[in-house]
Amino acid sequence: MTDNTSEVITEEVVEEAVQETVEEAAPVQETDPVAALTADLQRLQAEYANYRKRVERDRAVAHEMAIGSVLTELLAILDDIDRAAEHNELTGGFKAVADQLAAITNRFGLEKYGTEGEEFDPQIHEALLHDTSADVKVSTATKILQPGYKYKERILRPARVAVTEPEEQSVSGLNNQTDPE
Repeated sequence: MTDNTSEVITEEVVEEAVQETVEEAAPVQETDPVAALTADLQRLQAEYANYRKRVERDRAVAHEMAIGSVLTELLAILDDIDRAAEHNELTGGFKAVADQLAAITNRFGLEKYGTEGEEFDPQIHEALLHDTSADVKVSTATKILQPGYKYKERILRPARVAVTEPEEQSVSGLNNQTDPE
């Protein structure tokens, strides 16, 4: 035998072995082509529906973040308007503009929070001053130095407050910190 014949025979043997291995690995399944195409179509429809929901959810989040960012930039202006109102300097056309700005921010969902006397919550308050008193039973925001703002449960700026704690709590805290030597 020549080299060419042995190569042809070897290739035929290899091809037969590969064919047998493939047939053993993947048993013949007789499937209905309509059922296979229907299953593919259903899978693609489900993927597309999930894609649309994800895109819509991402758009809504991007929309809320954009509005929150604009409202955050307006907070300094709202603070200036509040200070002008406290000093009775809102008159005429400036008062009308201030009222329109307040109405627009309220319509978008900007909420002002922080009242004197409410319990101090470090999640929504930022303590700038600290004091103790026998008049309070729990840590209390006794003075609002700068109101807080939130938009759809997202804190844009925490309320900056003066905190008063009960005297018993401070005294016991001091006793725990000192060494009895």
